[in-house]
Amino acid sequence: MLSTTFITDGKGKKISAVVPIKQYQLWLEELEELEDIRAYDKAKAKKEKPIPLRDAIQQRRKRQKA
Repeated sequence: MLSTTFITDGKGKKISAVVPIKQYQLWLEELEELEDIRAYDKAKAKKEKPIPLRDAIQQRRKRQKA
């Protein structure tokens, strides 16, 4: 069971939440997985010709140097 503690302002409005670290870490992992899925879907939708990883890394390094 998730135990959450809320932090409120002077008027009693919830402004923050404190959750157990394990739950927070789980949410981060799930968010990262969702971001990977979205990136995959976006790349797949472009329907571009795939390039070898080695070439992609070289291209990225060239752009970073520029």
